[in-house]
Amino acid sequence: MKARYTYRIYPNCLQQNKLAQVFGCVRVVYNDALAMVKATPEGEKWPSNAEIQKLVITQAKQTESREWLSFVSVVPLQQSVQDLGVAFKHWFAALKGQGRARFPRFKKRSHTQSARFTQRGFSLSNGKLVLAKMGEFKVQWSRQLPSEPSSVTILRNTAGQYHASFVVEICQKSVEPIRPSIGVDLGIKVFAFPSFGKPIKAPDYSQLDKKVRRLQKRLAKQQKGSSRREVTRLKIAQLQLKIRNIRKHFLHTESTKLIRENQAVSLEDLAVSNMVKNRKLSRAISQQGWAEFRLMLQSKAAQYVNRVVNIISRWEPTSQTCSDCGFRWGKVDLSVRSILCVSCGAEHDRDENAAKNIDKVGAGLAHDAKWTGSDSKTASAASCIEPSSHKVEQQLRLFA
Repeated sequence: MKARYTYRIYPNCLQQNKLAQVFGCVRVVYNDALAMVKATPEGEKWPSNAEIQKLVITQAKQTESREWLSFVSVVPLQQSVQDLGVAFKHWFAALKGQGRARFPRFKKRSHTQSARFTQRGFSLSNGKLVLAKMGEFKVQWSRQLPSEPSSVTILRNTAGQYHASFVVEICQKSVEPIRPSIGVDLGIKVFAFPSFGKPIKAPDYSQLDKKVRRLQKRLAKQQKGSSRREVTRLKIAQLQLKIRNIRKHFLHTESTKLIRENQAVSLEDLAVSNMVKNRKLSRAISQQGWAEFRLMLQSKAAQYVNRVVNIISRWEPTSQTCSDCGFRWGKVDLSVRSILCVSCGAEHDRDENAAKNIDKVGAGLAHDAKWTGSDSKTASAASCIEPSSHKVEQQLRLFA
């Protein structure tokens, strides 16, 4: 299977100028190709990748307005057109209900810049990366490449840092799991509550987030195009990059631990796009990185032998059912964190109980409807240890 290994690179001033030229040419070719597709009359067949490459690269070099395309290597220009084709392929698949993707958009100079080189456009020599028409680049090798890379993507983020991302072939790892399965209940105050072990708490981003918001207010008042605005924009990008790095390190650590120790990991299919509509919780939900955590678990499960990630339905009553006896007590206010089951007398922490139910449903042990007596009617009889924020009359109606 294929994987990406990303390293930091340190180009000098001359190489930075050359990379800026390559990024600009790649961006122009991509935008020209997208504009050509959008300009195709309705009802006519869109041009193929080969036809687009011939028009926006080969013939464009012969024109006065695009003759500077010949100053850079043709490899990243061709790959830019290929990337547009992949974007359209994902969009067509999303129209059929396979995955999620939107119609390709034009690339901007202010966003992250990238250029992809295949094997005929780069090489590795004496621990340095050699790119076509740009020379050698110093690479910070934090770990050794497991195999010969098939391609490399040069990236420049909004904070001004440069990275080289290699695509390599890796083998599956064989590690004996400690447990057969585990359920994980995702939250805000506690990032993840596993059905076995201690709760996983996320890093605190509040101080860095306050600095970002303060600088964003300053940026809104500064004149566009001024040097002071650019300095403020760079500070914001650096702070946001720091938050992303902290979150990514945390998610990588916890996802690797869960996959290595458990044969099966079960999660809920959360409707994050609907949850962020809550203005009081949208910022906290967005900072958690639940979707990124799920993708990491799935990608790392594929890297290990005999590992699986189960995604259960969001409509499973994991917070409304006793994990010991299966009795369903119905909906309980979010402020209630501890529940006493009147059927078996077990006392449950709300998140731990949900995690155990997620584990059972993920393992194929679905909730039995006979405990509630009806599939559509919420059962009664639940006893709360902690008081709810609802009024007494509302509690009586809830549990009557």
